[in-house]
Amino acid sequence: MQATVRLNGRVLWLSDRAEVMTRQLAGESLTRAEAGPLRDQISTDEMTPAWACLAFDETLGDYVYVGLRCSEDSADPAGVFPVRPKAVREGGFALSVAGLRRGKGSSREASPFAEWCAGIRVVIAESFERIYAQNCQNLGLLMSTDLTLAERLQAGEAVPIEAFLEDCDSLGEAIVRSGGLFGYTRRRLAGDTVPPRPAHPPGAMTYGEKLIAKALGVARVRAGDAVFVPADWRFSHEYVTPMAVSFLRHAFGNAVPALHDPESMLCFEDHLTHLDAVSADGSRPPPLVDAARRLGAVQREFCAQYDLRLHGRVPGGGSEGICHALMLERYALPGQVIVGTDSHTPHCGAVGAFAFGVGATEMANAWLTGDARLAVPGTCLVHLRSRLPAGVGAKDLALHLLHLPYIRDGRAIGQIIEFSGEAVAHLSTDERATLTNMVAEIGGLTGLIVPDAETVRYLRERRGIDFALAPWMTSDAQASYAHVIEIDCACLGAMVASPGDPGNGLALADLRASVPIDIAYGGSCTGSKRDDLRACHEVLAWGLSQGHRVAEGVRFYLQYGSEDVRAWCERQGYTEVFRAAGVTMLSPGCGACVNAGPGVSRAPGEVVISAQNRNFPGRSGPGQMWLGSPATVAASALAGYIVGFDQLQRDGFVSQAVSTPGRSCSEASRAGSGG
Repeated sequence: MQATVRLNGRVLWLSDRAEVMTRQLAGESLTRAEAGPLRDQISTDEMTPAWACLAFDETLGDYVYVGLRCSEDSADPAGVFPVRPKAVREGGFALSVAGLRRGKGSSREASPFAEWCAGIRVVIAESFERIYAQNCQNLGLLMSTDLTLAERLQAGEAVPIEAFLEDCDSLGEAIVRSGGLFGYTRRRLAGDTVPPRPAHPPGAMTYGEKLIAKALGVARVRAGDAVFVPADWRFSHEYVTPMAVSFLRHAFGNAVPALHDPESMLCFEDHLTHLDAVSADGSRPPPLVDAARRLGAVQREFCAQYDLRLHGRVPGGGSEGICHALMLERYALPGQVIVGTDSHTPHCGAVGAFAFGVGATEMANAWLTGDARLAVPGTCLVHLRSRLPAGVGAKDLALHLLHLPYIRDGRAIGQIIEFSGEAVAHLSTDERATLTNMVAEIGGLTGLIVPDAETVRYLRERRGIDFALAPWMTSDAQASYAHVIEIDCACLGAMVASPGDPGNGLALADLRASVPIDIAYGGSCTGSKRDDLRACHEVLAWGLSQGHRVAEGVRFYLQYGSEDVRAWCERQGYTEVFRAAGVTMLSPGCGACVNAGPGVSRAPGEVVISAQNRNFPGRSGPGQMWLGSPATVAASALAGYIVGFDQLQRDGFVSQAVSTPGRSCSEASRAGSGG
């Protein structure tokens, strides 16, 4: 690697002002002072919208930042999108600079790869999300959180390479110096380097630390240890598998090494199986459908070549199930390590599995080595005192967590989030999965719930497994935590998140004005499990008993998370109630949650209430998306405006949403050790 870095191109300051972005893209070079405040919390949905990710080669560079929303100088509540296709590539930019939490959201490696293909070689931000940062390192993009480096490079200075290694752990530095992860793996496979292995004396550990140590076969791990952790399961889906395959073939040509233990590899076709449905109405052009089909074909060819298990499409449309939902329903066990090409892989933490998302490069590498890169993080303990009130669920709790300062400020990024307390003990595994799933929105590495009697019950009743909890499956009393959040759940109520970010949480009781809706969507991995659909059934059955169906002018979609969930709903008689209430039922798949299925908005003025986990700009169409629990989504569909089920039962169907002052919930957070 070169000793110094010089900028061979222009600096792009990612601003919240459309005027600033337009001037730069038109050829004007600005200083940091002229650029003004930088955009914070740029999601990968904005860097590379879902439709752009249908490209999995160098053409991705044409679409980088096309979803970037600017709102500061816009009167349009939806903001404006100043970056047109090819603008960044044609602008000759080599460095882009942003504010806090750059790269939040999806684990898609398409985002840093698009930056690379557009000519970007250095990315700088005040802070980075974990998966995005790791993907950058794996691809060979230089990174820094020192914004002064951007000004030095812009001035023509040759900056020592060490300046871009200060935020790297030892393994990250070795990977960057090797030119990326595949360069490191070549050295590893050739025997020229050996991954580090902790050698600490025994000591107290959290459950997550114990799980990593057990997988590595060492006495103890500590926060900061950089390792490759062996995985019990490695899975990918059609959005990412083709890119991983192309990376693998580009790196090794016709001499791709043998895959490690193909029996522990799984592939899923779940993200784009509903794209045909939204294309039929003209909202998605045929080329996008063709591109989606090519992705599926590449994955099927890869699975056939290596005799891999594929959970794919089913007759009549849709898929066998959402990848991480099926992983929980059929594969994950307490104490296992699971890596997947989806940021919501922590879903499986509901049964005490250490599950985390990785990018395409890391998955391709894991196919070869059987393990995944991991910097052991600190653990944030979320202790949930008291039981949740009736009518308040895990989604409400997750939205409450997301608006807490510790999490909104990005201090939980990369941490293990361990949930404990009376509220957790009384949650079903389906509800626990919503909590661990939305650790992705927190920015954490994974979410974990120590396995208990509920875990044993779930495995026995759902999967026919008589699982015995091991004595080591607990956090030690003397374990050290990076941070502790304590919440008294007894005073929590139903929550929603206003459009733009899942962290825009507010209590439904504090919603002061009526918010009429056009679409209600009860799908995605946080809205399509058994317990999610049970909650929707309760609301809709009550509505029918009151003589009410889905409100006129509202499109209400419910989607099964898997074929297993569909079969269960049919046995329960839920499907008949759903249809009688005027619900459009959808076969399993990700669909609207990735802007690729019924339930997406079609115009900026449309308002959506959704049970999914993200509402970043453009995530599910151009409209204004609110997030809520499945019960809130169903109640809102009946009423025609955003309302909680308890409020609807109390106040009835009115033309205006009724609001009352909300109660403040006792919560505290403290740093240090102990519980």
